[in-house]
Amino acid sequence: MARRRITADDGRAAVRGWESGDSDRRTVATAVRYYLEELAEVAPGNSVEVRVPPFGVTQCIEGLSHSRGTPPNVVELAPQDWLQLATGATDWETARAAGRISASGTRADLSALLPLQR
Repeated sequence: MARRRITADDGRAAVRGWESGDSDRRTVATAVRYYLEELAEVAPGNSVEVRVPPFGVTQCIEGLSHSRGTPPNVVELAPQDWLQLATGATDWETARAAGRISASGTRADLSALLPLQR
């Protein structure tokens, strides 16, 4: 499991700030990275790569792994969309139907893991 870089207190504070309308780059970046770390902790592994440019990327979900090049299972989305999914402000199917999630591969469905904030 990857070492956490964002403390729970700092991560939760950033999420609360984002939820209250703070769109400062540092706040959003910290909230995004905090939830990427949460995802990696909830679903450890490296068969799916979750990308939230420009702030972060993580690998999660056990299964076949990759070592070079583009992984076979990739989820990519914008920071605001990732935070909405992680907090439960929206759900996977709604965001996917609206074209806000790019997901490729047979394992690139995070709906069972979200929201991370319960």
